[in-house]
Amino acid sequence: MLIELQIRDFAIIDRLHLRLEAGFNVLTGETGAGKSIIIDALGTLRGERTDVSLVRAGCSRARIEGIFSLDDCPHLIPVLQEYGLYDEDDGQVILTREISAASGRSVARINGRAVSTSVLREVGTQLIDIHGQHEGLSLFNPRTHLEMLDRFGELVAQRHQVAEVVTRLRRIREELADLRRSEARRQERLEELHFLIEDVAAAKLRPGEEEDLLRERAVVQNAARITSLANDAYSILYEGREGGRSPVRPVVAATAQIAAALDELARLDPSVAALTSQANDLHYQAEDLAAALRSYRLSLDFESDRIDQIEDRLTVLRDLQRKYGGDLVQLIERAERAEAEIERLTHSSEHIAELEQQEARQLTQLGRLARDLSTRRRTVGDQLAAQIEGAMGDLAMPNVRFAVRVAQSDDPHGVPMPNATPVAFDKTGIDQVEFLISPNPGEPLKPLARIASGGESARLLLALKSILSRVDEVPTLIFDEIDVGVGGRAGQVVGQKLWAITEKHQVICISHLPQVAAFADTHYHISKAFRDDRTHTAVRMLDMQERVEELAAMLDGAPSAHSRANAHEILERAERWKRG
Repeated sequence: MLIELQIRDFAIIDRLHLRLEAGFNVLTGETGAGKSIIIDALGTLRGERTDVSLVRAGCSRARIEGIFSLDDCPHLIPVLQEYGLYDEDDGQVILTREISAASGRSVARINGRAVSTSVLREVGTQLIDIHGQHEGLSLFNPRTHLEMLDRFGELVAQRHQVAEVVTRLRRIREELADLRRSEARRQERLEELHFLIEDVAAAKLRPGEEEDLLRERAVVQNAARITSLANDAYSILYEGREGGRSPVRPVVAATAQIAAALDELARLDPSVAALTSQANDLHYQAEDLAAALRSYRLSLDFESDRIDQIEDRLTVLRDLQRKYGGDLVQLIERAERAEAEIERLTHSSEHIAELEQQEARQLTQLGRLARDLSTRRRTVGDQLAAQIEGAMGDLAMPNVRFAVRVAQSDDPHGVPMPNATPVAFDKTGIDQVEFLISPNPGEPLKPLARIASGGESARLLLALKSILSRVDEVPTLIFDEIDVGVGGRAGQVVGQKLWAITEKHQVICISHLPQVAAFADTHYHISKAFRDDRTHTAVRMLDMQERVEELAAMLDGAPSAHSRANAHEILERAERWKRG
């Protein structure tokens, strides 16, 4: 649930700190005070789009921060762990969004770590669900109706079984399509693969050969210089000459003389013993270096035609690379894979027959699972329709007829049906689900998106939410003026249904109806004031007496003895209903 919300320099709100409670939270106040702006701020924490117009005039940036408890949404913990955002020592998650006035860009953070908007959206939409009278996106989008129906009927697990079979079936069909395409040019492909294997085998390729040849070529091309340098270095060390010129003493002999002198000096003055050790080490290192150079010099044996052999071999390797593409390692791997492909192509007809049998078995299994799921959807759809019609009757729309249409479309490559044409399928099954409504007596059922008015959609959304809330995993549900267009009598039922949702959810509602506000477990008042030629928004939690005054003002504009008495009666009636 949402524990705390802080808003700074967002729209007309300069600073707002709101601590929220579990249960039914209601926000009321005069028009333009900033109630809906609070909802907009929460929308930014769900990853919704932002722009520079949301930054309060004259400010450098807007900042919104929400602190949420994870106690009621354990399903979110694996998501946070996946992105390295979970704090095991804290049962909370903090979402932050900052919007720059200079660029209009926003920065999102979760638990203090910067994240992309898509990650914020993935987390935020699992914490908050916002519904308003003009929202309608999910309700009026037929693609979401199947999800709503499956959640209501607890059919999601069965749908996942269907999805697993569909995944296997699609994989088999892809392999079959590849084999059938290969079959059309099988002989040509077999010749290509045989040529590849023969060329690679004849060339006797080995990984790293090209790099070895290039290094050897560089050595052979500089043979004279390499020999000269090795001879000169050895001569200086052991023969005391370089290029025919004789120095005073060879390096090895000089270091031996230095070591002997220091050895005698150490006997006379022990303080130079360390120098003696260094001199001996230097002499031994010079001898080792001379011996290594002698071995290297003796190993130099440059064949006169070696450079031609290297160039010929490099030409072979590069011709193969141009012909088949890739480097030597890839060529060797392709030749190894070619053997398996030759085997598959040689016996492709057997493979095709085997895969066709697998395809038939998967189609049979898919048909059984998908038809069973479709039957259950029809049953659950009738149950959902009956409950929604009942809820709409409670909301002063007793003549509304509601139905869930479950249909299929023909597809010759689809799922076989008993005594019927095969039907199309996807990972959700074989059904297209759409909600239908008839708001007035005598009118036929029509798609919801084309028939419901604003007031009808608000009440229908509330009816759906009150019914689906028991299977909804999002812990905090927000309703923005969902009671617009609802009269006082229906407002009582709206309040009852919103409060009933709090059995499994935290509910935050902006309302203009006192009959709805009376059901609040916690009631907040949003007000605005003008100071220094600027609008400032404030929010405070109301006590019982303040709630009476607020409801009286909502009833009559200016509280009076009569409106206060009515407010008392509305509050007492709501409390009696809540107590059962």
